[in-house]
Amino acid sequence: MAEITARMVKELRDKSGAGMMDCKSALVETDGDLDAAIDILRTKGLSAAAKKAGRAASEGLIGVKTTETSGAIVEINSETDFVARNDVFQTFVKNVTNIAQDVGGDFNSLKTSDYVSSSRTVEEEATQMVATIGENINLRRAAALQVEKGFVSEYVHNKVSDGLGKIGVLVALESEATPDQLSQLGRNLAMHICSADPQAIDIESLDPRTVERERKILLDQALESGKNDDIIQKMVEGRIQKFYQESVLLEQSYVLDTEKTVAEAIKEVSVDIGSDIVIKGYVRYNLGEGLEGKEDDFAEEVARLSE
Repeated sequence: MAEITARMVKELRDKSGAGMMDCKSALVETDGDLDAAIDILRTKGLSAAAKKAGRAASEGLIGVKTTETSGAIVEINSETDFVARNDVFQTFVKNVTNIAQDVGGDFNSLKTSDYVSSSRTVEEEATQMVATIGENINLRRAAALQVEKGFVSEYVHNKVSDGLGKIGVLVALESEATPDQLSQLGRNLAMHICSADPQAIDIESLDPRTVERERKILLDQALESGKNDDIIQKMVEGRIQKFYQESVLLEQSYVLDTEKTVAEAIKEVSVDIGSDIVIKGYVRYNLGEGLEGKEDDFAEEVARLSE
């Protein structure tokens, strides 16, 4: 029997798009004959992944999972919203989210982790899902938050099932307070972050390049007024403050009570429970953000019906 090398498995995987274990099994079955192995994979429907891998995948689901002091969030994309309502796909996203929490949100570790009740890795299972569901499936990103003392809260917008939706938010609160004391504030802050989409927790955390770019734009706008330099500088500083109020979490107007800032809302709860509360981090995933959406092509859709 021919020796099945890693190079042979990789070559078959590159050509077929099938999972690593499926490729190895096909090569073993054909005694290393690459073309015959491709035929086996095609017969099983596994090589369909190769055709579908190039298709735009900007739909799908955000998965979120939390315990009291930790949480994970993932984005897994599909081609259509129809697939996002598929029970098999939803189960896959939930399982991957659980694994993401186990590996602390490390994306590379997530992809190479063993999938639930399978001989495949998470990445290989995603390839298998392509063949099963008939659409391109893409593991896009993952993150996690953890605190030693405090609470990690979640919020899912456009929810399709527990922990699954179109926008997902994690927010980590560090405090000596109990989870029961922090849970409502945590959920409210997660809802605020979902709605207001801040760029940073505080002013110091903003990317200096972002601030400088904004300052330059504001300066150019102010110069068009023709006013003297002192007034122009005051105009710019005033508008920079407005930029902070719109972009920085603690400076934003609290969506649940617009008469106060987020910082003031946190301080109010902190006084009530007798313990300081600090936002240690947050993550907000909006499904498909930054991805090019699929363009409808009627001729292409018709052609796919024969695949």
